[in-house]
Amino acid sequence: MSLIAAVNAFIAAESVPNDGVGSTSLHPILPPTGEMIIGSLASIIVFGALFKFAGPTIKKSFSDRTARIQKELDDSAAAAAAAEAEAVRIRSAKGDIDAERSRLYADADAQAEALLADGRERLEAEMADIEARAEAELASAAGRSGDELRAEIARYSSSAIDSVVNGTLDDAAQQALIEGFIARVGASS
Repeated sequence: MSLIAAVNAFIAAESVPNDGVGSTSLHPILPPTGEMIIGSLASIIVFGALFKFAGPTIKKSFSDRTARIQKELDDSAAAAAAAEAEAVRIRSAKGDIDAERSRLYADADAQAEALLADGRERLEAEMADIEARAEAELASAAGRSGDELRAEIARYSSSAIDSVVNGTLDDAAQQALIEGFIARVGASS
């Protein structure tokens, strides 16, 4: 209370010239002393209230902002470390890819060699089977041709004998031959 009384006494003690339009200051730059005191006190009260009530909120927002930025920095560092680890894994896998490719080529070569060997064995077995069948067919054909040749010779011989016998034998000689043959067959039975 005493402060307010002192301020009012100071304001009243100062003489402010009046030009009829309103109060004017004694100094061209500074306001009257009373207004300066009241303005200063008001500013101090407003800044004090801001410091007391808004200060913790502002401080909290700055600390939250700092924490958020730190979290983003930590996340980016973790992401960079993960990316580096992934790059190392990919580089090592690339080496594994070359080794795997070599292994697969070796397996493919071994399988191809085994397939060729198996194919050769099957071809040799098939060729032996074909040769055996061909020889059997040749023997069979030779036997058939020999039989056919004998049958043809027998047919020609029979026809030749018939024509020779018919041409050289007369009926009486032929009858004598037939009866002699029948007698020999009957005697042997």
